[in-house]
Amino acid sequence: MNFKERKLPMEQYKQDFITFLAKTGALQFGEFTLKNGRLSPYFVNTGMFDTGEQIATLGKYYAEAIKDTYGDNFDVLYGPAYKGIPLAVAAATSLSKDFGVDKAYAFNRKEIKKHGDKKLFVGHEPKNGERIVIIDDVITDGGALIESMDLLEHTAQLKYIGVILSVNRQEKTKDDENAIVNFETRYKMPINFIITISEVMKFLHNNEIDGTVYIDDYRLEQSEEYLNQYGV
Repeated sequence: MNFKERKLPMEQYKQDFITFLAKTGALQFGEFTLKNGRLSPYFVNTGMFDTGEQIATLGKYYAEAIKDTYGDNFDVLYGPAYKGIPLAVAAATSLSKDFGVDKAYAFNRKEIKKHGDKKLFVGHEPKNGERIVIIDDVITDGGALIESMDLLEHTAQLKYIGVILSVNRQEKTKDDENAIVNFETRYKMPINFIITISEVMKFLHNNEIDGTVYIDDYRLEQSEEYLNQYGV
């Protein structure tokens, strides 16, 4: 992929979101081993948000994307443990507070408690017939999303409205297939994003933000080499 040749106009909210990720350190550069074993030159980590203001801001970006994409045509916002937990809470809070859309939220426990209520879910427990939107941070090869679907499908007979993520890494599976297309075809539900990694690269390349250039020519070249190997 050659991002230098793709300087198309970008919506303001996308520019704001990319700037937010970069300035808060949620968008990182270096060498990162992903869950699927790939060595990536960049990493998006929503777990870096460690203040109330930051997670509230992130929740509002998600809430706006959810409202614009799905309206109020869902019942439950589900965030898989662990990173999906604060995302579900923050987005549900913003949907209610900022957009007047009051919906249930839920997240799972990694391990079921042996005391107390012993439930798998915290917050709302999904029930038959309910419409669910899944919220998480990124997709690489789709493995984490498939794990969420396996869990939910063994919980209740739900209606799956869609998935909302922060960043589309635009990568293929280990079988050289399009992870997003595979997931959407398998589960008959769309995956939507606030931004794509291509948009991140295009906007940040040699763009000085508060005195810092987050993606110079060297980092851009690394990213292009990575996506030439693993991208779709």
